[in-house]
Amino acid sequence: MLHPSYADLIKVVNSEVEEGEDPVVSSRYSIVMATSKRARQIIAGDDELVDGRGKKPLSVAVEELNQGKIKILNEELEQTDEAAAEGETVSEAEQ
Repeated sequence: MLHPSYADLIKVVNSEVEEGEDPVVSSRYSIVMATSKRARQIIAGDDELVDGRGKKPLSVAVEELNQGKIKILNEELEQTDEAAAEGETVSEAEQ
């Protein structure tokens, strides 16, 4: 079972969206794709942004997303301002 839940992760990802704007993600699929991409980055040698000792790369990626250490960017936002997000970014379009 995934802890935190998909619903909790979606809330975290969409927490910076202002009222009236479209949410960054609205489905579990987007969460799964973003965390799997981040897990592949960790496997390839990227630094972990949370304490991942003894955890699998996917668990680390989920924890990074839950703590707001990584952001999911849609294709339009990524193309217009790649340098705006702090930390690591995961592009929804590249998933």
